[in-house]
Amino acid sequence: MTTLTPSLTPSPATSHADARDASQRLLDSSAALSYDPATEVDWDTPLDPAHYGLNPEWSTLYGTRLWAEMSEAQRVTLTRHEVASIMSTGIWFEMILQQMVLRDQYCTDYSRSDFQFALTEIADECRHSIMFARACKTMGIPAYFPTRASITLGRGFKALASAEVAYGGILVAEEVLDVMQRDWMRGEQVLPIVRTTSKIHVVEESRHMKFARQEMRERIEGASPARRKTSALVIAVAAHLIVSNMVNDGVYAAAGLDPARALAEAKANEHHHTLMRSSCAHLMEFLDELGLLTKPALRLYQRVSMV
Repeated sequence: MTTLTPSLTPSPATSHADARDASQRLLDSSAALSYDPATEVDWDTPLDPAHYGLNPEWSTLYGTRLWAEMSEAQRVTLTRHEVASIMSTGIWFEMILQQMVLRDQYCTDYSRSDFQFALTEIADECRHSIMFARACKTMGIPAYFPTRASITLGRGFKALASAEVAYGGILVAEEVLDVMQRDWMRGEQVLPIVRTTSKIHVVEESRHMKFARQEMRERIEGASPARRKTSALVIAVAAHLIVSNMVNDGVYAAAGLDPARALAEAKANEHHHTLMRSSCAHLMEFLDELGLLTKPALRLYQRVSMV
């Protein structure tokens, strides 16, 4: 007599139904806990000149010989410009993200919870971009921009990336910022404006990261080895673009430092490299789980200290 054992692997229909349920939970979470930066952030209180822009430990120069030589005022100025540069990079990629998600959801079933959460995410990202822009303006720091080559590559990425590649790029940007901002929102030495904007971003982006992971699992299901290798490399290229543009070289001159020396010490700063690797640990585990951590991809991640 033959015994029939039910498969432990969910059918595609079951997987898709689970994904819709997860999207509905994210929608419910958004309805229960979301923020309006226009009213949640104290935009009017004068900035304390002793407060940093981010936790000093997250500065690209923290722990270097140059950091030891800097005045306290220079350290404060540097960290404020560094956080403004990171926020500017965030705005740049959030604009890419919004276009990719909107294109991905074009003419899909409007009644589905994943469609509705995707639009909720776009609305969140729009508010975040305005919030970061206003925070930089309040700190009196002009916008920092990626390199021209990165801007050009970003245009191509937002126009062509789809499926797991698009959501992989989104996840990379959100995961890297998440660990940093969890520290900044608790930093007693950090400007309240940065602490509050970080808190808002962390809470709302946690839902976005869950959605991106959910979409990546669904899109990569059944993909061929060749497709996985290609997707792994393109996601790694996007990660390299994002991380390499986070802190603009101009922040060092803004703090009254010798830009050449500061850049050299920042590039050799093992303390900062270690923080970056630790912030990307969960991301790398997830990419490996999906078969998206190939040797060529790893080499790119290593170049920006993500592994």
